[in-house]
Amino acid sequence: MANASESTPKVSVAPSARVFGLFDVVALIVGIVVGTAIFKTPSLIFQNVQAPWQGLALWVLGGFLSLCGALCYAELATSLPRNGGDYEYLGRAYSPSLGFLFGWAQWTAVLSGSIAAMAYAFGDYAVRVFGMPQAASLSWAIVGVATVTILNLSGARTGTCAQNLLSIAKIVGLLAIVAAGVAAALFFPAEPVARAQGEPAGTVNLGLAMVFVLYAFGGWNDAAFIAAEVRNPQRNLPAALLLGTLLITLLYVAVNWATLAALGWHEAQASLAPAADVMRRVIGPVGERLVSCLVAASALGAIHGMILSGARVNARLGADTPLFARMGRWNTRTGTPIGATVALGGAATLLLLGVGTASGQALIDRLLAVVGLSPIGWTDYSGGFEVLVTSTAPVFWAFFLLSGASVIVLRIREPELPRPFRIPLYPLPVLIFCASSTYMLYASVEYAGPLTLIGVLPVSVGVVVYGLLAKR
Repeated sequence: MANASESTPKVSVAPSARVFGLFDVVALIVGIVVGTAIFKTPSLIFQNVQAPWQGLALWVLGGFLSLCGALCYAELATSLPRNGGDYEYLGRAYSPSLGFLFGWAQWTAVLSGSIAAMAYAFGDYAVRVFGMPQAASLSWAIVGVATVTILNLSGARTGTCAQNLLSIAKIVGLLAIVAAGVAAALFFPAEPVARAQGEPAGTVNLGLAMVFVLYAFGGWNDAAFIAAEVRNPQRNLPAALLLGTLLITLLYVAVNWATLAALGWHEAQASLAPAADVMRRVIGPVGERLVSCLVAASALGAIHGMILSGARVNARLGADTPLFARMGRWNTRTGTPIGATVALGGAATLLLLGVGTASGQALIDRLLAVVGLSPIGWTDYSGGFEVLVTSTAPVFWAFFLLSGASVIVLRIREPELPRPFRIPLYPLPVLIFCASSTYMLYASVEYAGPLTLIGVLPVSVGVVVYGLLAKR
């Protein structure tokens, strides 16, 4: 009979191999951040500003705020280079209970919700590409999550190669839109941008426009989730965070300029699909089909990046919590956390079924009724993508704010902690990042309204779970 030590599975916090180089981490950041927002939000930004230059300036400001956040995470990730990112920082700066809640929230609401939301976007564009009825989009969304989950299970190196290819495809696609904007400006000129700079744009709401901008920049911090698997993390993590953020800012500003150059000010405000309209102006109806392919691939790349990095948070949660020990086991042959990956993909699939089907919506409403809350007005929201993004945003920004503040907390509590990368002009970038996160927390709660409950309820359950585990 095997003894207890032989029968107990080994649980590791991180794999022994460091498989991610600088290029891989930059590709991961681009893959996660550049999802579908850049193909939709330019018109929303232009609708809430008075002039084209204001819209472009807001994208630059969004890049600057993200860069301040990247500096914070660069210091945290090089000081505490373990997998899990915020899980490690929050647990170290405040309390292990907060680290647990972060991991729990990522698994049950935030990351799983973001994956499901991006899967909805993938499904919506996949049916356009293949000329299928809209009703098939949910099936495509589930297939997308399942395919990417299986791809990540096949091995860390395989998953990294797939992520790199998808990210390169995104960059090439965005550059094609920029090139189309240049061609349109030269050969198919629209209304000159300069002519409309002094004209009002209707309702001006710079704060709302900034919400859309920062949403489009979200996700660069996920690179910290894989810190223990990055080669030479003291050099590559800060470089990847800063290079990735700068690259995305340049791409976003260029795409918005191309939209204005090709469509003109008023059409850029009115367009429901600005990227598709830019391509259509240059190469005709086939341009819209190409953009649909690009958006579907972009959404798939974001799903892949979030599952690849998010599974590392699940693995840390499993390594530290006996109840979820299966998520903390790594496959030594493939270098992947099998249980953590399956758990994250499974949670996203459940959210897809819960928010995207009538029976799932009815179940959520019944659960809300059990705790004395009003049902969600599902018809007030345009599909599962909006519901999931809106409902999980407040939780995301609350933890983001706490993680940014943890830089100051750790500097005070652990001044002796080695810091290979120290934030320049400290504490100014930290204060700027925390101020922007505070604003986004307020704006997301105000915008979400009753949908905030969908994101908050899983976190509340996590508080109960932690309390029960602590007693045991």
